[in-house]
Amino acid sequence: MLASLPSTLFVTGIGTDVGKTVAAAVLVRALGADYWKPVQAGTAPATDGGTVAALVPAAVCHPEAYRLALPASPHAAAAAEGITLSLETILAARPQTARPLVIEGAGGVLVPLAPGVVVLDLIAALGVPVVVVSRHYLGSINHTLLTVEALRARQVPIVGLVFNGPPTPATETFIEEYTRLPVLLRLPEAPDGVTAAVISRWAEGWEMNR
Repeated sequence: MLASLPSTLFVTGIGTDVGKTVAAAVLVRALGADYWKPVQAGTAPATDGGTVAALVPAAVCHPEAYRLALPASPHAAAAAEGITLSLETILAARPQTARPLVIEGAGGVLVPLAPGVVVLDLIAALGVPVVVVSRHYLGSINHTLLTVEALRARQVPIVGLVFNGPPTPATETFIEEYTRLPVLLRLPEAPDGVTAAVISRWAEGWEMNR
């Protein structure tokens, strides 16, 4: 399964705080990949790149094109600092590496980056396939299907899904059958918190987590 994955992946979510960074860390560890977060909005208590570096100590985490202090939508966080994000600047900052690369987005696919520009525009411009992270909550089926529909409308390839959190079989089955997408990972709750050891265990147990 790992060998069949593209060398570059974009990790997006069905919303904010659904587990994109944890999923990205597992993929980085499992694939021996580098990590890149093009736009970081919110730097306290840590950046997402800093979190991945702590969870996967051997990983190479490339600098963001933009690092913004305010934990808000990137366009609003940039405006607070008198900046207008540029898609061209982000694309120019794309890391050059011989290793696989995991790219983590900001929020969901329609999160605004700049006037008239959303994360989906960045994904399309990068031209890389996507992993969609879903977390179970009331409304998550709708949010997951809308995310998949938006990506497919732009003809963005979707590699598969990651389900994060306690298993909800009825939800997962409906999403799988409706989207016809493979489930790459199922990440359970970590009672004692997500640590480097947990990420390593999940990565090494990839096939069991599918």
